[in-house]
Amino acid sequence: MGCLCQQIAGDDIELSPTCIGSLWIFEKLAPEDVQALAKKALRKKLKKGEKVFMQGDSADEVFLIKGGRIKLTKVLENGTELLLDLRKSGDFVGENMFSEEGEYPVSAVCLEDTLTCGFTRSQFEELVLKHPTVGLQVIKTLSERISWLTTRVGNLAVTNIEDRLYRVLSNVAKEHGAQSPKGVVIQFPLTHEDLSFLTGAHRVSITRAMKALKEAGKIILEGKRLILPALNIA
Repeated sequence: MGCLCQQIAGDDIELSPTCIGSLWIFEKLAPEDVQALAKKALRKKLKKGEKVFMQGDSADEVFLIKGGRIKLTKVLENGTELLLDLRKSGDFVGENMFSEEGEYPVSAVCLEDTLTCGFTRSQFEELVLKHPTVGLQVIKTLSERISWLTTRVGNLAVTNIEDRLYRVLSNVAKEHGAQSPKGVVIQFPLTHEDLSFLTGAHRVSITRAMKALKEAGKIILEGKRLILPALNIA
């Protein structure tokens, strides 16, 4: 009999080998504690388009994306929805549970059929009391997340829109792409509005930059598929 995640996912969701019990925050735990945690984990199977949580919901649960892909969005006061980040199988969502903010500042929406495996705030607080090293691991990894965000801001500092856009597309492709004979394929559509936010540029500028990158042979557009021929992640 396979693990519970595999039983719930069935044959239609490809699962990450990462288990909730083997994540960075639990690497110092005794095997029996890891096993108990994995057994208590809350598993949810969601369809493409379903929300894991909504902006403004109480931040009382954190999730491992065991299989599938999730986008993080934020709605501004004027109703504009912004794409903030993309998370793949093996990534975490809901880190705000580790803070005292109380609410999720973003919404998490499934880009494809997804299986999450998570635990609640009360479970986490009980673990930290028993195992202080768990709290230290959270601090360490959140610091690494800050470094990642610093790199992202550095990409936005590139003045040439075409170079900036290509860097963003390359990062997305490395994180979420699949190798093909023509290059790396980004496996879901990105609108010009999405790319506008990710690059910090106006939508009209994105349209022009996409055209220039296509003419230069740096990207290939096949319907809704976007391919970066010079990139290789195999």
